[in-house]
Amino acid sequence: MLGLKSCRFGRNLAKSIPSFLSRDCTTTTESTGTDQQMANSHPEEPIVVEKENNITLIGINRPKVRNAIDSITGRKLSAAIAEFENDPKADVGVLHGIGGSFCSGYDLSELAGQQEPQQALSIVHHPEGVMGPTRRMIRKPLVCAITGYCVAGGLELALMCDLRVMEENAVLGFFNRRFGVPLIDGGTVRLPALIGLSRALDLILTGRTVTAKEALDIGLVNRVVAVGAGLGQAYNLAMSIAKYPQLCIRHDRDAAYYGTFSAESFEQALEREAANVTVELLQEAKEGADKFRQGIGRGGSFSGIKERKLPDWERAEMKHESKL
Repeated sequence: MLGLKSCRFGRNLAKSIPSFLSRDCTTTTESTGTDQQMANSHPEEPIVVEKENNITLIGINRPKVRNAIDSITGRKLSAAIAEFENDPKADVGVLHGIGGSFCSGYDLSELAGQQEPQQALSIVHHPEGVMGPTRRMIRKPLVCAITGYCVAGGLELALMCDLRVMEENAVLGFFNRRFGVPLIDGGTVRLPALIGLSRALDLILTGRTVTAKEALDIGLVNRVVAVGAGLGQAYNLAMSIAKYPQLCIRHDRDAAYYGTFSAESFEQALEREAANVTVELLQEAKEGADKFRQGIGRGGSFSGIKERKLPDWERAEMKHESKL
């Protein structure tokens, strides 16, 4: 599996999820202690995979180049995401960067070092994409934790995800514009669908910086959180999805993507939505209906689902984030 490093959550991120869910996140630093610990734990592994119950965390680990993606890292990221998709115990993934930034795009030093144009073309024309599996739809929900720089191809990676959680001091933008490097990992396709053609062209053609506030206002990201809280809040968001019946989640997600990108007509999208209902999905729905009939789940209470009690620090942080 391309030398992919994968480990159980209890070993390395181990001590990290409790810390990034319970520490004071008010200090601005280039790299959190958790990030540095993870980077030190896997100094030669460009992709680090951690698992906790039905959540899979996939970390880009090239902090010396702000997690720029070279061809080897792109292939390993594709392998990690494919493994997540094929893992029956994994329901939701979190994609994040280790060491202070999410991803600064494609590693231009690799492109500059290519002596033969055909070598560069072979990288560009990789079926799945240069940055990872950006030329296909990921089969399970994927949340992106945006910290530091999320620019150029890194922004395309973030757009590949379903939902984006952005720290308030992080930076977005197609900075590749200034170097004459084209968008080839889905940015020109996904961005207009998310924020509209006019706004997308503004970002694509100018390559300007986008702040967290603007990104939230135009629908480019889904949450803006305090500095240092990006990964923890992305994990929380993933848990809020993973607690629900997953056949229904995947059916509705697939229908939304199909209607947005693939359907030739409104009617075709509606037909696909109904046609993809399976016996297994109906059985899952029946179980939920039976619970409802028994009075379970009414008033926002869910059987068998234990909500994590928020500590005082997190409540204060959420109050701060609501004002951003």
